[in-house]
Amino acid sequence: MRLSLQLQYAICGVFDLAYNGGGQPVQIRVISERQLVPTRYLEQIFQRLRRADLVASKRGPGGGYSLARPASEISLREIVEAVEGPLELALEMAPAGIDGPSLRPDFLWKELAERFGEMLEKTTLEELCRTAARAHVARASGAAPMYFI
Repeated sequence: MRLSLQLQYAICGVFDLAYNGGGQPVQIRVISERQLVPTRYLEQIFQRLRRADLVASKRGPGGGYSLARPASEISLREIVEAVEGPLELALEMAPAGIDGPSLRPDFLWKELAERFGEMLEKTTLEELCRTAARAHVARASGAAPMYFI
């Protein structure tokens, strides 16, 4: 199974907010640079995530995006469905296009969607952040650069 590039970017972006954001708004440009995702594309993705109430936006100086809920309350399934739509539809197989009984294992797709959905539902952003910390994924430096004149 292959995740769409859009979904990969969404997960990277929301992970960045949870892992590096510290509960503060983060500009989309900063997330884009850290996650190596085109800014314009990430803006479109974050609009979907905002409509799904996964991220919140703040305008003006000091503005940006933050998680709309605690990381422990946001599952990967919610992110997948905000970007791709209902999981059952994403894993649905096209009809065979034949009359009469199907000889294909069409029953399998619904079962796969249920199992995959359960696994995604159990995986929260908080758990993903703990796993990243155990894997020694570097955190972004919170210190502002110093400029000397």
